[in-house]
Amino acid sequence: MASRSLNLYVGVTNSVYRGALQHKSGEIAGFTKRYHINRLVYYEPFQYVRNAIAREKQIKGWPPAKKLALIKSVNPTWPDLAEDWGESIEPLKPLPNPKSSAAKDSKASNEVVGSTKKDEGG
Repeated sequence: MASRSLNLYVGVTNSVYRGALQHKSGEIAGFTKRYHINRLVYYEPFQYVRNAIAREKQIKGWPPAKKLALIKSVNPTWPDLAEDWGESIEPLKPLPNPKSSAAKDSKASNEVVGSTKKDEGG
């Protein structure tokens, strides 16, 4: 996580999605809230928490320039990777099925023909 002024936070979470949203909302008090560290600029997924903790400790031991270089290597312009997370979205509407619309057109024309016959007295 990072602030616009390049303050960095390195941490471990079992849900990068939830953690990013918590930092964005200011839900987590302390360093990240105080320094407005609310932009996800880099993350690494791990299967095992021990590996994640070891990597966290490794990165925390690096000088700031090395941390910045790591981020820039995969995210050179620093956009927030979680910018749209948590926003409500419109549900997708199903596309019309060409086969069913042809069947509806066929049915509709049968109804028109039927009412035409009825109108003709037949």
